[in-house]
Amino acid sequence: MRSVFPWTLLAAVVCSWTMAQEPVPERPRRIYLDEFRPTPVLKTDEHILTRAKFPCVNVHTHPGRLNPEELDEMVQVMDEANIAVSVSLDGRAGPEFADHYKLLTGRHPGRFAIFVRMDYIGDGDPEDPATWDVHRPGFGLRMADRLTEAVRQGAVGLKLLKDLGLYLKDENGKLLKPDDPRFDPVWARAGELKVPVIWHCGDPISFFRPTDEYNERWEELYRHPEWSFYGEEFPSHQELIDARNRVIARHPETTFICAHMADVPEDLAKLGTYLDEYPNMNVEIAARVAELGRQPYTARKFFLKYPDRILFGTDGIPPMTELIPHFRFLETFDENFPYEDNPFPPQGLWNIFGIGLPDDVLRQVYHKNAERLIPGVKEMIAKYDAREKTERSP
Repeated sequence: MRSVFPWTLLAAVVCSWTMAQEPVPERPRRIYLDEFRPTPVLKTDEHILTRAKFPCVNVHTHPGRLNPEELDEMVQVMDEANIAVSVSLDGRAGPEFADHYKLLTGRHPGRFAIFVRMDYIGDGDPEDPATWDVHRPGFGLRMADRLTEAVRQGAVGLKLLKDLGLYLKDENGKLLKPDDPRFDPVWARAGELKVPVIWHCGDPISFFRPTDEYNERWEELYRHPEWSFYGEEFPSHQELIDARNRVIARHPETTFICAHMADVPEDLAKLGTYLDEYPNMNVEIAARVAELGRQPYTARKFFLKYPDRILFGTDGIPPMTELIPHFRFLETFDENFPYEDNPFPPQGLWNIFGIGLPDDVLRQVYHKNAERLIPGVKEMIAKYDAREKTERSP
């Protein structure tokens, strides 16, 4: 029988010999996560918007530490970006409120609305929590009266920080729960005064999970380990949300604006069930464009379904570079762009996408919802519009 030479085997041997003669490329050096700066080569349409399409109310800002000159700079950016009104969440109950109110409204009339913060200390010693007013009988009524006084001085709402639920402890060293009945008189008084409550309750869900290789915000928690609320000493994320929702349910006559997309932007389907159940609940987008923009299809459906329940906000004192991603997210269909001007994104290693909202929804988010929910804002917008028309006329 005639044999057949295995030519395929010979080809493999020759190929292996040839490759062995080629120099092996040096493997790239291993880099640390904080050195990784991927630069996309993707080419898509870009719309660098420096001005909101419609007059805008920023319902979440913190100008409390600004001196007069810095405040002027903030208003200059507001003018450039078409932000008609900024809501300061830095008003402190007591004598300090009048000073903060005078600085903002005296220097820039019609451009700021001011909320007053919940005050747990009262006449107590700030360095000695045992002396704080929140631990004395009748705290709720006293704080309700302080809210009434602040409203008389010009406040248009109440602001709650996440210390209620995550930091504030009772006399026995246990964390106070957001639905503690001692606060009910405050919620009721806000309803009677017809001023909204902006409530930051909780933090991103990842902050309540182990800081390990499975945590998508590991690098952020590595830089800020104090932001982790994982452990037996803290409630779970859902426990905080449920407690807040019980308060909202108990006080249907009080308007609540839940900051940071109600602290559940990672699950818009769940958030939608809350909005369906509690008609007095609203949300604002401050510091959560990073979460919303990575789920553009889901986020767009959410905005179209609840256009009258969502308000514009940014957090902090945003420079123009941080406002641009907000406008691009809301107004365009731009793809794969950074959500902040930081070369190492602070809230997750991803880019975001625009949701291209129609004009009627944009108007709701930018100013109409704020006009409806926050006293005095509608009049401030009207004056801003009149001034803008006068300045634009030849």
